[in-house]
Amino acid sequence: MRNLPIVTRSILWTNIIVFLLDMVLRRIGIQLPDIFGLHYLMAQQFHIWQPLTYMFLHADLGHIFCNMFAVLMFAPILEREWGWKRFLTYYLVCGFGAGLIQETVWAMMYQSTLNAMPAMQAAYYINPLVTIGASGAVFGILFAFGWLFPNVPLFIMFVPIPIRARVFVIIYAAIELFAGIGGMVGTGDHVAHFAHLGGMLFGWL
Repeated sequence: MRNLPIVTRSILWTNIIVFLLDMVLRRIGIQLPDIFGLHYLMAQQFHIWQPLTYMFLHADLGHIFCNMFAVLMFAPILEREWGWKRFLTYYLVCGFGAGLIQETVWAMMYQSTLNAMPAMQAAYYINPLVTIGASGAVFGILFAFGWLFPNVPLFIMFVPIPIRARVFVIIYAAIELFAGIGGMVGTGDHVAHFAHLGGMLFGWL
């Protein structure tokens, strides 16, 4: 850890500490995602700090491991290339942008339905909507790495040949797009795929 650049190291430690704190507080009935996870803008649980704080919460061990492993692999290269201030700005903008895209997708999916509901029923319907995780910012990191180092070979588990970084990012983005569309039409999972794409989009911007 001591050999990592300061922002990368801080991101890793902050996410790990918050994850452990969340696990402890859940045992006494305190749910950090209810307070700091990103809720739908029109929900009673939405607070102004959530577009920033949601990216430091994770659902389970697999969730945080995948995100922090990607940070560990790619973030040090970008931070050394850009400097810590620019990298920190980039990371936070990608995470914030991912949350903004997720809010937009929620509005597209639910707002017309909610407008036709009584207020109490609508509140019951939208309050459970919540997004957590660093994935949007991580996808911004992946995009930046593929943009800056497009021909670097990446070795992916279970794939016997190296894949160029640019190709990897394009394939990953396409998978997220199709999975996100599946979620909008009711055939997908509960992963915020468009938030991942939003991280890439804001990384490009």
